[in-house]
Amino acid sequence: MTDADTGGRACRVFLVDDHAVFRSGVRAELGDQPGIEIVGEAGSVAEAVSGIPRTRPDVVLLDVHMPDGGGVAVLRAVLAVDAGPGDAGPGDAGRGDADQSGPTFLALSVSDAAEDVIAVIRAGARGYVTKTISGDELADAVRRVADGDAVFSPRLAGFVLDAFARAAPAPEERGEPVHDPEVDSLTPREKEVLRLLARGYTYKEIAEELFISVKTVETHASNVLRKTQQSNRHALTRWAQSRHLD
Repeated sequence: MTDADTGGRACRVFLVDDHAVFRSGVRAELGDQPGIEIVGEAGSVAEAVSGIPRTRPDVVLLDVHMPDGGGVAVLRAVLAVDAGPGDAGPGDAGRGDADQSGPTFLALSVSDAAEDVIAVIRAGARGYVTKTISGDELADAVRRVADGDAVFSPRLAGFVLDAFARAAPAPEERGEPVHDPEVDSLTPREKEVLRLLARGYTYKEIAEELFISVKTVETHASNVLRKTQQSNRHALTRWAQSRHLD
């Protein structure tokens, strides 16, 4: 986040970690970084839930594991308040309109376990970095999430992509058509012939079923074999069954 993005003010950061020594180290690292201001800190979930609305940070650096619930508990509590209706609270006085959307959360943890990464991202964090990160890298990560980017330590991004890919329903589960170039190349009549061929109908039976000549069936069957690149009827039947076209 640049000064221009924030109307000339620094990016406001709130630290949440149950180790006071670690918080001091982060303060020292980020305190020397241009455009970043530490506005508060907390050593527990309760302190964080109280302090974040009061200090109105742009970014919350959030530990994942703490004795009284951890980062997910902080996210759920703070985001539930931000999403709720009602008048502005006592800490809203003098807060600019640009800040009304609430803070962005960046997890900062010693853990690089996939389950921790996924849990905190699902709860609403915008990124996840490990405590092996350097001061300059952490400052860059803070600025980037403040600007709207998603930020992850390199190997952690794969966890998130894999998890959401597994969670995403397949097109057919969403009721959407599944596009197959070979299937799409078939005409409606060719698809009818294909289905009947896959069910074991003879050319004569297909002709009777569709009220067309045997020779027309043979022409459609030849076109289907060519378009699907199958060598014979048996291969075509397996191909149709694999696509649930039988």
